[in-house]
Amino acid sequence: MYSNQYGLHYYRESHDFQLTNDIQKAINAEYSATLCYKKIANMTTNKDEKDKILEIQRDEERHLEEFSNIYKELTGRKPSYQIIEECPDNYKEGIEFAFKDEQGAVDFYLDIADKALDPIIKDRFRRAAADEQNHAVWFLFFLSKPTVTNSSRQINNYGAKGALNTSTLTLPEMLTYALQDEYLAQARYDNILGNFGYIRTFAQIKEAEMRHISALLPLFERYQIPLPENKSQSFVTTPMNLKTAYAAGVQGEIDNISMYEKFLAFNIPNDVRTVFSQLRIASMNHLAAFERGLARV
Repeated sequence: MYSNQYGLHYYRESHDFQLTNDIQKAINAEYSATLCYKKIANMTTNKDEKDKILEIQRDEERHLEEFSNIYKELTGRKPSYQIIEECPDNYKEGIEFAFKDEQGAVDFYLDIADKALDPIIKDRFRRAAADEQNHAVWFLFFLSKPTVTNSSRQINNYGAKGALNTSTLTLPEMLTYALQDEYLAQARYDNILGNFGYIRTFAQIKEAEMRHISALLPLFERYQIPLPENKSQSFVTTPMNLKTAYAAGVQGEIDNISMYEKFLAFNIPNDVRTVFSQLRIASMNHLAAFERGLARV
């Protein structure tokens, strides 16, 4: 074992040759990904998708730097940088390519972490694998988005999407958007359970969403706000498969969390703030459950 100038300890064992070869492969993969994702981002006119892909690209640049530093510490020389896969010229094909690439990276990085003796190398590659799993979720979501229809355009004014797409909000509007989003979640989970049978994660979260509705309803009565019409069924489509269902659940919770964070930035009554804060925390737990489910299917 030897120490570098930062006090980090690395093991020089008989497996180092294979380890450094694997790290070089990881470096080439990250280098290829940084270039490809920038290319893919420039293919879309959807600002949200472009921003998210560029955010993922920045993660890959960070991985590239970390892996390069490890390689230099282990070998005493700089790594080479090679494009190992051609990036598609079509946006949808590019997203599918990126999704598969991220899935493969998760297994590869965990394998490197398992083989490495040094705890720092283990930690870096396990963290990178977690990042790649998160990236795969996003690419799967982009891949599974339905073609825009009149109904999907209207949803931009309903629930969390509606709340996030408006710059000014009154208390009645916040409560209305929140309840609409809970209606939408109920309709989405009913559809999934009806088409795919009993799935524990969706069944449990559906029950939790009912409790969310129960927490919101007294606020409508207290502040004399009319209950919104439940139009959620018109916005629900049946997922192609369970992966798509879990991916939609992930995005739904991300939107839900963002909605409540936006509400909490306003000057609102304490009782409303308490409910919104509790529902935000619950949505974070739901997000983690959907991400675990997506990783399993």
